[in-house]
Amino acid sequence: MSLNKPTICVLGCGTMGIAIIRGTLDSMTASTSVQSSPKISHATTATSTTAVESEKEDDLLRPAGFIACVSQQESAAKLKKTLGDLVKVLHGIAGNVQGVSEADVIFLCTKPQVAKAVLSAPGIQEALKDKLLVSICAGVTIEQLQAWTTPTTTVIRAMPNTPCKIREGMTVLSCGPNTDEQSMRFTSNIFSTLGRCRILDEKHLDAVTALAGSGPAFACVMLEALADGGVMMGLPRDVATELAAQVLQGAARMVLTTGAHPAAIKDSVTTPGGCTIAGLLTMEDGKIRSTLARTIQEAATVASTLGRDKK
Repeated sequence: MSLNKPTICVLGCGTMGIAIIRGTLDSMTASTSVQSSPKISHATTATSTTAVESEKEDDLLRPAGFIACVSQQESAAKLKKTLGDLVKVLHGIAGNVQGVSEADVIFLCTKPQVAKAVLSAPGIQEALKDKLLVSICAGVTIEQLQAWTTPTTTVIRAMPNTPCKIREGMTVLSCGPNTDEQSMRFTSNIFSTLGRCRILDEKHLDAVTALAGSGPAFACVMLEALADGGVMMGLPRDVATELAAQVLQGAARMVLTTGAHPAAIKDSVTTPGGCTIAGLLTMEDGKIRSTLARTIQEAATVASTLGRDKK
């Protein structure tokens, strides 16, 4: 399988599919702008040659085109308005077969419960031979995906989250046993345009689904609660929400930027006899730590059941 300027097909092109296409297109546009801008270089000939070779290699991994597939004609019409002329939009089972046939890389972005039906439709398996399939279906295992495709189909599981829409996402990849380095790097490059990306063993993906996939919902509950506290103490709702959102974003960026343990950052804010320690003790009274940890545990348990056949 070659990823020489591949065509990408997104099956079930909803919110995440649109984010993948837009993020990749934006990244390609930005890359083109940088390459076309004048540069002054004092590098040696050897270094320059290496840089050119690197650019050529990266260019091979740049998508040549995009196909978006949805189930209904009405959805296709809306998608055309959203994505514009740079993306071919198809609909229905016939559209899925055509899209997969014309593509080199297929992103499976359907709901987990319909993944098997979509991949088992007449013509799909044949069209998937010697191609790369990237699935974002929560709970659907690599073993299942391999069974529903062909032995020559390269399978990678991805667990992105909704902040990918604003390119602040977190994606974790898990690769099948026959995944080559180029396929892994290509997929990592795609999701890196949407935020951060890691590669982990598949055994961790249910926990990843709970923490990263569902996490934005849990974080928004905490954000809303903090804002409610501000409103209770007299702040206007919009001001309280802005403060709470910026506080969570700032704290998260401090952890990611400095690498400091969250407890160290907490301690740096907490002065003896101050208001912070009073608030922290109130949180402890409410068992917030165990509640949040159990929240992830329960969500992970449910995530592990999503790919099972319902009889």
